[in-house]
Amino acid sequence: MDATDVAARERRERLEAEALTHLDALYRTALRLSRNAQDAEDLVQETYLNAFRALDRFEEGTNLRAWLFRILNNAFISQYRRRKRRPSSSLEDVTEYYLYDHLAEGGVAPAPENPEREVLSRIGDERVLEALEELPVEFRQVELLADVEGFSYREIADILGIPIGTVMSRLYRARRRLQKVLWREAQEAGYGAQA
Repeated sequence: MDATDVAARERRERLEAEALTHLDALYRTALRLSRNAQDAEDLVQETYLNAFRALDRFEEGTNLRAWLFRILNNAFISQYRRRKRRPSSSLEDVTEYYLYDHLAEGGVAPAPENPEREVLSRIGDERVLEALEELPVEFRQVELLADVEGFSYREIADILGIPIGTVMSRLYRARRRLQKVLWREAQEAGYGAQA
C-alpha cells in the first residue's frame, strides 16, 4: 500500500468515526419525522449507508453533521413520497403570540420574562413531543432542525434544499401551529378559561 492509499484509508476511518458521533441526533430526528421507531432505524441505516458510500466525495472542512442531516432528509423524502401522505394545514387563526394572548385574556399572569416556558412546564414533555409529531412533515422538518438540533437557517436551507425564506416561513408557521395545539393543552392544565 502506498502513501496515498494509506492517507485515503486514514481519512475515511476518521470521517466514519466522526459521522458515527451523530448517530443519536440523526435517530432522534428520524424518529420525530417518521413517527415510527422501525422507520427511524431504517432511515438512519439508509443515511449511513449512503453517507459511507459517498464519503470519498465529502469535502473536508465543511459541515459533516449538516451533510448527514441532508442525506437523512433526502432518505425521508423518498420514503414519504413512496407513502404519498399529504397533510393539510390551516393556520389563518393563529397569531404569533397565540399562547400568551390567550393566557392574558384568561386573566392568568405567567412569568413576564418567559410565558411559554411557564405554560410548557405544566403541559409536560410528552405532550409537547406529541404536538410536534402532529405537525405536517414540511413544518416538522424545519422545527426539528432549528429548535431541536440547533441548525441555522442557512444550514437548514442547505439540508432541505430550499430557500432560506422558505425555511423562515415554514418555521414561523410550525411554531404558530404548535402554539395553537399547546394552547388547548394549557387550558387543560388549568390556564385560562376553557373555550
